[in-house]
Amino acid sequence: MSERIVRVDDIELCTQSFGKPGDPAILLIAGAESSMDWWEDDLCHRLAEGRQVIRYDTRDTGRSTAFPVGAPPYTESDLVTDALGVLDAYGVERAHVAGVSMGGSLAQHLAVEHPERVATLILISTGPGGDDLPPMSDELAKRFAEPAPGPDWSDRESVIAYFLAGEHTFAGDLPVDEERVRHIAGRAFDRSRNMATATNHWQVGFGEPVRPRLGEITAPTLVLHGTKDPLLPFGHGEALAREIPGARLVPLPGVGHQMPPREVWDVVVPAVLEHTAGGDGGGDRRG
Repeated sequence: MSERIVRVDDIELCTQSFGKPGDPAILLIAGAESSMDWWEDDLCHRLAEGRQVIRYDTRDTGRSTAFPVGAPPYTESDLVTDALGVLDAYGVERAHVAGVSMGGSLAQHLAVEHPERVATLILISTGPGGDDLPPMSDELAKRFAEPAPGPDWSDRESVIAYFLAGEHTFAGDLPVDEERVRHIAGRAFDRSRNMATATNHWQVGFGEPVRPRLGEITAPTLVLHGTKDPLLPFGHGEALAREIPGARLVPLPGVGHQMPPREVWDVVVPAVLEHTAGGDGGGDRRG
């Protein structure tokens, strides 16, 4: 499970794989401001049952290429290209693609714009975008209107406290495992070139909305969405399931806008393994 740096044009991306090379591949794409550490080791091991699970640090996180804070010289399209580059580096022609939050948006673009590369699609805590969908909770809107000061990005404890506060803000009804969050955030800090650069994700330029083209998606799609998501309420997951042909929606009871916590892994893991079983499911490899 050693880390591997791959190059996509002039970008370095830090990657890691679990399971047996040559097995059907699952590509994991993290959300905004999140390194691959948030795809927990134990979860990756459980998903690597007859699968090769690949996770990576997106630009400006972890050990991947970082840019000056405040002016990211890339767009959403570049992040999609990065994901394709990771698959190329591992020799994967088609993969099961799983994305959470912003990573789910990137996964939707992959499925629409590069359908030949996506065997199946797994969308977690994300949505199609649009003003017609349920708004964020009143409490969350108030927090955004009165933002708290950011952390001292050079101080490990300050950064851990920042991510812990964020987990409490976006969690649903399930209790926050503070020890777990502290461990992940601390690991992310220890691995990062510069934690502050991850804030560039909030300023990335986005192109044409993908929602009008969701009906073109041919990859079998699994939607996993928390029933207590305060940022993208459950209606966003329902919209994805409604607008992507044949998509299956699996509610995550009590979960907020977050990586699936351990309490629901017994729902998430079987659903993903069932969804990615059979067919040519990512088994195709580049020569």
